[in-house]
Amino acid sequence: MSRPRILIVGAGFAGYRTARSLSRLTRGRAHITLLNPTDYFLYLPLLPQVAAGILEPRRVTVSLSDSLPDVRLVLGEADRIDLDDRTLHYTGPEGEGGTLAYDRLVLAAGSVNKLLPIPGVAEHAHGFRGLPEALYLRDHVTRQVELAASSDDPGTCAARCTFVVVGAGYTGTEVAAHGQMFTDAQVRKHPLRRGMRPRWMLLDVAPRVLPEMDEKLSATADRVLRQRGVDVRMGTSVKEATHDGVLLTDGEFVETRTLVWCVGVRPDPLVESLGLPMEKGRLLVDPHLRAPGRPELFACGDVAAVPDLENPGSYTPMTAQHAWRHGKVAAENVAASLGLGGARTPYRHRDLGFVVDLGGAKAAANPLGVTLSGVPAGAVTRGYHLAAMPGNRVRVAADWLLDAVLPRQAVQLGLVRSWSVPLDTSSPEVARVPGGPGQRQDASARSGPGAALAADTGDGGTGAGGPGRARPHDEPAKGQPGSGPTQVRPGSGAAEPRSEWETAKGRPTTGRPGSGPAELRSEAETAKGRPATGPGREPGRNQAVGVEPVRNQPGGEPAKNHSGGEPAGNRPDGEPARNQPGGEPEPARNQPGGEPAKNQPGGEPAKNQPGGEPAKKQPAPAPPPGHPPPGHPAPGPVKRTDVPNDDSAKGDS
Repeated sequence: MSRPRILIVGAGFAGYRTARSLSRLTRGRAHITLLNPTDYFLYLPLLPQVAAGILEPRRVTVSLSDSLPDVRLVLGEADRIDLDDRTLHYTGPEGEGGTLAYDRLVLAAGSVNKLLPIPGVAEHAHGFRGLPEALYLRDHVTRQVELAASSDDPGTCAARCTFVVVGAGYTGTEVAAHGQMFTDAQVRKHPLRRGMRPRWMLLDVAPRVLPEMDEKLSATADRVLRQRGVDVRMGTSVKEATHDGVLLTDGEFVETRTLVWCVGVRPDPLVESLGLPMEKGRLLVDPHLRAPGRPELFACGDVAAVPDLENPGSYTPMTAQHAWRHGKVAAENVAASLGLGGARTPYRHRDLGFVVDLGGAKAAANPLGVTLSGVPAGAVTRGYHLAAMPGNRVRVAADWLLDAVLPRQAVQLGLVRSWSVPLDTSSPEVARVPGGPGQRQDASARSGPGAALAADTGDGGTGAGGPGRARPHDEPAKGQPGSGPTQVRPGSGAAEPRSEWETAKGRPTTGRPGSGPAELRSEAETAKGRPATGPGREPGRNQAVGVEPVRNQPGGEPAKNHSGGEPAGNRPDGEPARNQPGGEPEPARNQPGGEPAKNQPGGEPAKNQPGGEPAKKQPAPAPPPGHPPPGHPAPGPVKRTDVPNDDSAKGDS
């Protein structure tokens, strides 16, 4: 008899616990497959410490392959589930599709950022649900402090040193608390930064900080934040977000370049496509975590509306504690349904208390109902996290010890760009990469990573407002034919936009010595990192200055057989383009009344072709001020062929 097939979607708290428990219960009597976009389990409660430079990113991750040796890991994001055929269709990290069959399906896809219909938020804010977002925030905050220190304008300095966090729940409170300590440390011991006052603001429409917790814990957290210098404003939120700042609901406009969105989460959109009964975006299940009428389908974690037997008529909240416990019960019931375990058990819980890390030795905790604050709460909080983590305990403790005796390394690595972590995404745990595969469409998306890509290219990666910043109506899109060189704005630190290959590899666009400039490559070549030149290929056009000036690029000659056969005249002091209004008319080649096209019957053989005249080397024009002379590689805009234009993403764990 063949072994049953168990498929688990998502490796968050619920999915990881389900896979680990099922592996122990079945003992090789079932095929267990885990589908997840990443190869690690992320311990979310410690993510604010990654953004604050206390912990290194790998400390809060646990390898799925190492910790689940009997579970088959499939990297990918679920696209569609066929309940009748019992198959799941997914997309791999390199764009390849696949299908997985199952006898039992456990949905544990987790949650994504919750959006509100506030103008500008989707374009200018960033969430805090995944490791890429934490790394981006760490780099962005460091960069803003450095740019503020080098600015001569007091207003610009103050705006860059202002950081706004929306949402005073667990995540928002911890981000503001750790962020204030992080920026204070960057300013305190630096002699050239004396007088700078980093300002963190925490906003929420709720009447108090941590409204879901006990009032004593809420008061403790509020007192610690205010003593540290955080501007806590309850009953206030964002009315509109712009590139230069945020307009608050009380009418005040706060100039800032940083908006962190921590207002809450919503279930992954994957479950909405099943056509089953839902409860506020979550899949309705019975107390045994099974979907009614679908004995093969189980759900747990944030995507499941699990009845709260301790509070009849309500459902368990979307917290890590409940998700972790859901996973254990789901594993037991799945094994029981296959005859590989004991009897089915309903989900019941008892609150053990909550902990909130406020940075340093400060915390707020109520273990087993005992309210604690200060150093005792800090010790309990860190002890709880060490006990709850499924791995890396020694490394985490070592980082805590080093942070207590050594200063933090406040450096920006630039590994995650602004457009890589759009707020409106169904996959916050995966950073968007150039030439990446298309992602699952989200009907509720208000803006997408595709729009963020163009804006970040123009912004130069400073993250000041992030994706979607509007340009003046008369400014051509940068990096497109007919656009001029990108102007670096004073004090912004913005660099010129580069090609996708340059962005991914951090290298100039010129090829290896002796091979000539590299050609513009396809998405597959960009993703694989293959060289674009080869034997017999003509050196590609649309490249940086090296051998021949780039055609149709700033400083180069426009390509022939395009509108404006002569150098474009829409630049300052330039000659009007031919075949344009105000320009000298010229009959199109290969058209009636025009000159026959080259390399056509009756025409002149094409240059650089067999039998044709060798191409004449074009003289390189003088480089613009501030640009390197010809022969030196320099980043510059190239014609984009792989700009992603989809507006959404895949499931989250």
